[in-house]
Amino acid sequence: MKEIKLTVNGKLHELTIKPWRTLLEVIRDELGLTGTKEGCGIGECGACTVIMNGNAVNSCLVLAAEANGKEILTIEGLADGDKLHPIQEAFINHGGMQCGFCTSGMILSAKVLLERNPNPTEEEIRKGISGNFCRCTGYTKVIESIKEASKNLQ
Repeated sequence: MKEIKLTVNGKLHELTIKPWRTLLEVIRDELGLTGTKEGCGIGECGACTVIMNGNAVNSCLVLAAEANGKEILTIEGLADGDKLHPIQEAFINHGGMQCGFCTSGMILSAKVLLERNPNPTEEEIRKGISGNFCRCTGYTKVIESIKEASKNLQ
């Protein structure tokens, strides 16, 4: 067993885990934060994307022990109480989701992109979300959502 400390959505968690547990498993099973989804389990779809120390990562590929001492942001930590983050608002306003399975990962990837590049081109948006796969939307409304969010964050 391995003892780790994670700060998830601003709250410190001290956990004892099996060393082979992934960050995704710990987030969902130990912390009960189910907004982070497991799609493929091999880092191809991006449904499990979280922000770790400012970088978008596939939590299915990160061992929880590797995240020891790190700051993690999940979709549950993005809103400010009942007030949605501007990226979440934009996804609602532009229909940037359909079934919603990929949405949390897509939004968190967009957050990292917009923090690094507040006014991205469509090509830069496509590149910024290239690690996130959506079977429903065709990406047009996702891109429109991110464009709107970039304006609302400035």
